[in-house]
Amino acid sequence: MVLSPTEVRTYYRFFGARHSILQLGNLVDFEVEGEDGRFMPRLRSLSHMGFPWLFDKNKLLLWHNFIKKFEPHLRDTEEIDSFYFDLLLNAAKKWNKQNPKRIVCESYITLLAYEGRLYPEENCFICEKRIEDDIALMQAFKPAHPSCIYSPTLPTKKILDFFKSKKTVFLNDTEINYLFEVVMKGL
Repeated sequence: MVLSPTEVRTYYRFFGARHSILQLGNLVDFEVEGEDGRFMPRLRSLSHMGFPWLFDKNKLLLWHNFIKKFEPHLRDTEEIDSFYFDLLLNAAKKWNKQNPKRIVCESYITLLAYEGRLYPEENCFICEKRIEDDIALMQAFKPAHPSCIYSPTLPTKKILDFFKSKKTVFLNDTEINYLFEVVMKGL
C-alpha cells in the first residue's frame, strides 16, 4: 500500500536478490509502470528519502507501530484528502525533535477531530453520567468512568484541556504513556 497526498494505491514490486525490500512507513519517490490494466502496476526508479531518526531503533519502532495503525484504517480507500499524508509527513518531520509518543497522541486527536469522531463531552460513554474528577479513556479517546471500564484514571480537567488544545504540553509522561496505549489499540 502506498499513501500519496491524494490516493491510496497498491503496486507490485518484485522482491529478489537485486531489489531491496520496502519497509513500512518510508517516504519514497517512485515511478509507476504498467497502468494499462493488463496487470497490477509496478514500482520503478524507487528512491528512499530518509529522516535523521531512522537510525534510532526506539524511535523507528514507535514509528512502525504508529504507521501500522493506518493500514487497516485506510483499507478499501482509494481517494483521500491530503490531510492523512500531511499528518504523517508533519509527524515524521518532528519525530527527531520531540517525544514520539507525544507526537502520536497529538496526531491521533487531530485525526479524530478531522474525522468528526472526537467525543469531548464530560459524560461517560458507557453509563452517560457526568464524569467528575477522574476520567478513563476507551479506544478513540472516548471518555468513561474508571469504574465503568476498569481502567486507571487521569485528571479530567487535563484531558478535557487536551481535547480542546490538541497539545500534550501540560501532560506528564505517565499520562502520555496512558494515551499512547489507547492509540495503539487502533485508529
